[in-house]
Amino acid sequence: MVIGVHAERELTPAAKRVDQAARGALKKALGDLPARAGSTLLLRGLPGVAAQRVLLVSLGARKDFAENAFRDSLRGAASALKELESKDAALFLVDIKVGSRPASWNLRQAVLGLREALYRFDLLKTQKKTSGPALERVTLPLASSAALQSALAEAEATADGADLARTLGNLPSNICTPSYLAEEAKKLARQFKLQIEVLERRDLERLGMGAFLAVANASHQPPKLIVLRYQGKPRAPLLALVGKGITFDTGGISLKPAGEMDEMKFDMSGAGSVLGTLRALAGMRAPLNVVGIIPACENMPGGQATRPGDVVTTLSGQTVEILNTDAEGRLILCDALTYAARFEPETVIDVATLTGACVIALGHVATGLFANDQKLADEIREAADDAWDRVWQMPLWEDYQEQLRSNFADFANIGGRPGGSITAACFLARFTREMRWAHLDIAGTAWKSGREKGSTARPVPLLVRFALRHAGKK
Repeated sequence: MVIGVHAERELTPAAKRVDQAARGALKKALGDLPARAGSTLLLRGLPGVAAQRVLLVSLGARKDFAENAFRDSLRGAASALKELESKDAALFLVDIKVGSRPASWNLRQAVLGLREALYRFDLLKTQKKTSGPALERVTLPLASSAALQSALAEAEATADGADLARTLGNLPSNICTPSYLAEEAKKLARQFKLQIEVLERRDLERLGMGAFLAVANASHQPPKLIVLRYQGKPRAPLLALVGKGITFDTGGISLKPAGEMDEMKFDMSGAGSVLGTLRALAGMRAPLNVVGIIPACENMPGGQATRPGDVVTTLSGQTVEILNTDAEGRLILCDALTYAARFEPETVIDVATLTGACVIALGHVATGLFANDQKLADEIREAADDAWDRVWQMPLWEDYQEQLRSNFADFANIGGRPGGSITAACFLARFTREMRWAHLDIAGTAWKSGREKGSTARPVPLLVRFALRHAGKK
């Protein structure tokens, strides 16, 4: 049993029942439980309690208990269950009231939190951790209802999509190439009966995707434009998701410094999140129509590499002076966004690890949100709050466009250091003036560094929630 206790030694209803059955033995042990939310204390063989072990989880101070404390408690419990190699657990945390959140929110967060904590990436290790039984069953003590059954199905499908995005992000670039991403998309198409088209280099040349090809030209890995369609409701408006798929980013001729360059395998996290979102929506048979468009390539130096100062013609016909080849994400996205227009989508959202400037601005907590339609921005912010996959809206004012001025082309691909994430979004805005469009800069949220290095799968939960809310499923 997993039960919650507030820092003031205040027992939740479930904890009170256990303490009564154990004749006060639980309360006597509370002095050994740290007050910080997510801290745990394991009790064995409590008298009067059928469970072999009772895991106490601190919920933090009662006055401070809100979404973050609830999620910290879930993470602490999940980590402890993983270490204990538990096989069967009853999670008496999910029924705790969190502000004004409905029980369905608690349930979604519990499922996603447990799945994230239990996720393990050991595909490439010769000695895998198989020493104990995995957590096979989790009981969530909630009264069954149609709303909660729907929330459970959504959470499980979202977790499956997040796992896919996480794994794609964690794979090294010698495995997860543009061709590999295309094959993964084909697997999804076969599994869920989706429509798929993969455009090759010759197709990109025929179309006139000069910006995309400028990034891809120096790599020995062929570029791919992946187009994956899910149709869950006839004649419904179409949502287009465009994901940046740079499977490795050296910076090109504008070469990056060597330190932490290995993390540039995560530069395809936008693509991974689009595939993960489509997998989730198809898995739950969501009532909407979505097209995922993924420009995938590597950004490499070499004899065929684009040089700073080169001018290229985009699919839209606009010309771009490339002042920095490390500002490559916007170059592949601009052609993909122009391509998306042919599907006549009602809404377009692009997802990209686009700028280090966004990390400086927002750190690793919030994703940067830019939009040319305030109603759309509000919808995304509400979905982000609902998923607790949070965003912060940044300006997209015409004032910033002046920084992209070029003497030799229609505009440049960078606007200098000031407002770098904003001018990157302004660049994309030049290709989406006729669209209802939003841009998510996930450079600070797509992966973690240090001991916890790995993909976070963000913003899959946000995109799934947005898509469902947009389709009328709150």
